[in-house]
Amino acid sequence: MKNLVLWRSARMSTLAGNGWGLIDHGALLTQGEHIEWVGPASEIPVELRQRVQTEHDLGHTLITPGLVDCHSHLVYAGNRANELELRMRGTSYEAIAQAGGGIRSTVAATRAATEEALYQAAEQRARRMIAEGVTTLEIKSGYGLSLEAEARCLRVARRLGLDLPLSVQTTFLGAHTVPLDFQGRADEYIAAVCEWLPDLHAQGLVDAVDAFCDNIGFSPAQTRQVFDAARALGLPIKLHAEQLSNQHGAAMAASLGALSCDHLEHLSEADIPLMRRCGTVAVLLPGAYYFLRESKAPPVGALRAAGVPMAVATDHNPGSSPSLSLLLMASMACTLFRLTPLEAVRGITINAARALGLRDRGQLAPGQRADFVAWNLDHPNELAYWFGHHAVLRTIHGGRERP
Repeated sequence: MKNLVLWRSARMSTLAGNGWGLIDHGALLTQGEHIEWVGPASEIPVELRQRVQTEHDLGHTLITPGLVDCHSHLVYAGNRANELELRMRGTSYEAIAQAGGGIRSTVAATRAATEEALYQAAEQRARRMIAEGVTTLEIKSGYGLSLEAEARCLRVARRLGLDLPLSVQTTFLGAHTVPLDFQGRADEYIAAVCEWLPDLHAQGLVDAVDAFCDNIGFSPAQTRQVFDAARALGLPIKLHAEQLSNQHGAAMAASLGALSCDHLEHLSEADIPLMRRCGTVAVLLPGAYYFLRESKAPPVGALRAAGVPMAVATDHNPGSSPSLSLLLMASMACTLFRLTPLEAVRGITINAARALGLRDRGQLAPGQRADFVAWNLDHPNELAYWFGHHAVLRTIHGGRERP
């Protein structure tokens, strides 16, 4: 039998069950990239203890699962700081987008950038997330909006997952907005997106497919075409839904088995039971809500009452959520959306993993990936309490400590 690694002297928050799953004087046994056993150090089975070859003293720190950011747009060029000035003068996000700003301005900068330049910028962003305890990160495309440029962005995302101590899930978001070269021809652009998808999938660049279904994005019918193309290839789907208007996209996506629907400020409570029945995770993005100065919050109470799992993510992007702090988002989810600290922490761990279709991470349990973080904190509720406070002491990704 293979040898085990013992990680001992810790206060653990396993997040097993529905609570914090606290274990004082806890220990973990890992083998390779996975957890073999979790529990009080005094209860390690003799037969497993005899197989321990290496021990690590965690110094009585707080241990939680590695953090999961299930919604980001990390690969792009340039920034849109000028749009902040416009919005502070009263110009709406929709008006900026309709005038050729917004996503289209980032598309122009991204298309003009080399693949290496995109990689260097994205690597710096990813390292900042890693430093805050993120071990799994979803990265969407959507700032290329041509076959060549979308492929370039997805290659950069894949490379980040190979080069860094970080698990990266790639999501194709070709249906982000209509690019200028398809101005006035949204249906033709959607047809093109559907044509690109098999090629990108064949290159091994796509883990899931997303779309922006909203009044400045695409209609439910156009979105459905993209999702049908994805499902024909066996790819899971996700949706930017009900951010600025209610298109009932969440209900449509849930009916097709979507992993998640994200934003949801304008979600109809009538569509929530379908999300629950279909197992679709509600991903809350308080960074965009805050930065765009929105006033209509997602129906968190109704989602909670229905038992819909809620995740929290950065939505890192240059236009509406230029933050790289997942912990800040957890705090904002509490203050702005009234999540409890437990809901917020589960939202950046186990529920975020489920929003990516990943059942092998997000909690500390046998069979799960050995992704965990040691914090200079006393209780896991402090992850949602502090902001602008860097409390990571050690991060273990796939059973290996990050340098």
